Amino acid sequence: MLSIPASRPNAYTGSPLDRAGHLREDADWIHQALADPETLFAPVWRSRSLMKGLEAGQPEAVLLTAAAAEAVRMQDGPWAFLGLWGGRPIFAVDCSAAEDPLPLLPEGMGAFADLRQVAGLLPPGEASVLAHARGMMHWRTRHRFCGVCGAPCTPRSAGHAMVCTGCNTQHFPRTDPAVIMLVVRGDHCLLGHSHRFPNTAMYSTLAGFVEPGESLEEAVRREVKEEAGIEVGDVLYHSSQPWPFPSSIMLGFHAEGLTEAITIDPEELKDARWFSRDQLRNHAAHGFSLPRVDSIARRLIEDWLEATA
Repeated sequence: MLSIPASRPNAYTGSPLDRAGHLREDADWIHQALADPETLFAPVWRSRSLMKGLEAGQPEAVLLTAAAAEAVRMQDGPWAFLGLWGGRPIFAVDCSAAEDPLPLLPEGMGAFADLRQVAGLLPPGEASVLAHARGMMHWRTRHRFCGVCGAPCTPRSAGHAMVCTGCNTQHFPRTDPAVIMLVVRGDHCLLGHSHRFPNTAMYSTLAGFVEPGESLEEAVRREVKEEAGIEVGDVLYHSSQPWPFPSSIMLGFHAEGLTEAITIDPEELKDARWFSRDQLRNHAAHGFSLPRVDSIARRLIEDWLEATA
């Protein structure tokens, strides 16, 4: 059975923000919001987010006031309007120019950490806001120059556009679609071990970026064939997960494996295997691990196990 609904929301979804796109072009409103003491700022330092409660295993997002944010906005660094949270404006602000921004903030503000390591522990909505801020600041800091003529760009639309000072080309944040799929054949599913995995025992679902002129279903079939040599039949959508690390969205599928013999692409995978339900449910006893619990890869596996229990 491939028609398997998502059992619960994925990490980084469920944003509490009203993105309020109509306010991005209201320069006066944005100017007043930046100075409003009620406004919140999500700081990003070298792709890390400010959080407290890390040592206790109970992380929470730390959002700054306008005064505190001003202290870390180095040399008029990048910022962007994210939206309204309960009616309060919230901005992302990049403070990567500071060698260490913590001494610039009031004591006890927490620490900057990689959001991906704690996303599953954050209160609902906070992971989504911090991921949103991280993705926007990554785009702002890496698109200072025009990709058409090379001239410097200036920000517009409250940080949501960059306009070339030379040829006047407008540049906007981009999101790259990537398919991620659990291939199922009978009571087994296909998992692979990538060269990129830091955990040497982890096996995960296959994944890859969608190419120009390609449908999502075609991308699933192509990636599985390229990476593992498996022919794929039916492809059914499961759910999506924003992955702004730096700029992707993961589109999750369950796919029907039509063939069994595996031929891996050694450039992409170190190994790929068919795993039974018992092996997945008792993976530690079988000598391998599964993806993190906050990942859509893990959700695809768990929802398949639940549906076939």
